[in-house]
Amino acid sequence: MSLDIHLLIGGEAGQGLVTIGQLLSKALVRAGYEVFVSQSYHSRIRGGHNTFAIRLGAGPFFAPRVSIDILVALNAETVALHRGQLTGRALLIADASFAPDLPGAIAVPFAELGPEQLWNTAALALLGNILDLPSEALHQAVEAMLGKKHPEALAENREIMEKSREWAAAHVPEHGFALTGGVSAAADRLLLNGNEAIALGALAGGLKFCAFYPMTPATSIVLELIAHAEVMGCVIEQAEDEIAAINMAIGAAFAGAVSMVATSGGGFALMAEGVSLAAMTETPVLIAVAQRPGPATGMPTRTEQADLEFVLHAGHGEFPRAIFAPGSIEACFALTQKALVMAERAQSPVFLLTDQFLADSSRPVAPFDLAAIVPVATGGEAEEASTPYQRYRLTENGLSPRLLPGMSPQLVVADSDEHDEEGHISEDHGVRIAMVEKRLRKCELLKQEAIAPELSGEKGADLLFVCWGSSLGPVQEAAAVLRGQGRKVASLHFSQVWPLVPDQFLDILQGAGKIVCVEGNATGQFARLIQRETGFAIPERIARYDGLPFTARYIVERLAAMEERA
Repeated sequence: MSLDIHLLIGGEAGQGLVTIGQLLSKALVRAGYEVFVSQSYHSRIRGGHNTFAIRLGAGPFFAPRVSIDILVALNAETVALHRGQLTGRALLIADASFAPDLPGAIAVPFAELGPEQLWNTAALALLGNILDLPSEALHQAVEAMLGKKHPEALAENREIMEKSREWAAAHVPEHGFALTGGVSAAADRLLLNGNEAIALGALAGGLKFCAFYPMTPATSIVLELIAHAEVMGCVIEQAEDEIAAINMAIGAAFAGAVSMVATSGGGFALMAEGVSLAAMTETPVLIAVAQRPGPATGMPTRTEQADLEFVLHAGHGEFPRAIFAPGSIEACFALTQKALVMAERAQSPVFLLTDQFLADSSRPVAPFDLAAIVPVATGGEAEEASTPYQRYRLTENGLSPRLLPGMSPQLVVADSDEHDEEGHISEDHGVRIAMVEKRLRKCELLKQEAIAPELSGEKGADLLFVCWGSSLGPVQEAAAVLRGQGRKVASLHFSQVWPLVPDQFLDILQGAGKIVCVEGNATGQFARLIQRETGFAIPERIARYDGLPFTARYIVERLAAMEERA
């Protein structure tokens, strides 16, 4: 069996390439195979060149690949754009009207197989034949998509799939891509992308309110929340703009609902004043920021890691915050829960940084450990409060009793101006000093709860990759490639990028040989942050800011060029 097959479906938006890819991915997972799904698409409803890539086989896989083993071209442009990526053994599937005269090219007479609106189903069956997937696995995937309420559509799809399989059996040349049985337990696995996992993690953590204004690539977080909102008792509100969204979430949190917003860089720019409002009123709120290239509208459907410094410094004034940056589907689920808990515990805004690559990448994962879920408990006990109630009572750790309005006889007062312990406006300079220091004392809690970076490989390696967020998978694969070449390589991944606690990682940096920071921005924002907080400089960087995700090949090639220059 081919253990690592890269299959890419290319065409215009509206041609059904995502349908083919999603159905095939689900069928593969049901059959017990590992997949890693990534998408590339233009910011338009129809047209543009879009791709749906599936890396499949024994795996597991955590990053995309560049070279292509099977290319499904739904238009001639796909052939022109990707023929240079084909491996020596590749198959190229295209309609007979534009199929090129290349080794491995399969000219398919789609018009003879069925109506145009079902050509994507025909292509799905053709791929099933090449990969030797059982027909029933594909039929089940189609049935799950269409449902049993449309028997005529199911019958029509089944008919064209059978015709396509018969044609493939007679015309597909010999190849080495037939799979020979599942490689892992087929049952009890979930095929999720990062945004879906974030939404499920939020619901598992007790989310009750989410406000948003649609903005790619964050919107699918909210769409997943909407799909489960009624069952989970969660209210979703599409606001008129991002300013309203953040203020709605703060209001809901003030009233006792576990709350969040989901946005991208341009939308978050409008939320900056609301971030300060949450900090001054000491109201917990989770802000998920799905990064994409900027400035301005930038590249709406591409990926980047360039909003770290923006999120770190957003909001005027000085106040505590935590920033999580998951690097895997599992981490998206777990860190969203933790972020909600930390927002409530610290009574402060907390951030979750993701990006388009992680948002749209899918992988099968084992069911999440429900026993490990710690749902958020909002508010405090009335018995803990003094009379008159002091919402902002000065305490040793900076945390004051948070009563919910209307849930006790106490009067709950909040104010966006500087205020005294009872919440009333104050311009007393002594009160100001005391309140600033009180809020900042909560930083200690965030540091105590900070997640240490994860070291993969040996401490003291000759080469250490430092990365954060979604670059985890490509970096780990690149490290494995280099180890295969006999090099001593390790990686250090940060899933929490603020606050940084030097005691958790500084000795690892100091004990390593050559250190290279891998991050998806042009200026080395995280490397600068490490130097600012620890004094340790990481001069070597591998950056990417063309809108495309990291791959192991990209990292290895850039490293080789770097070492050649040295």
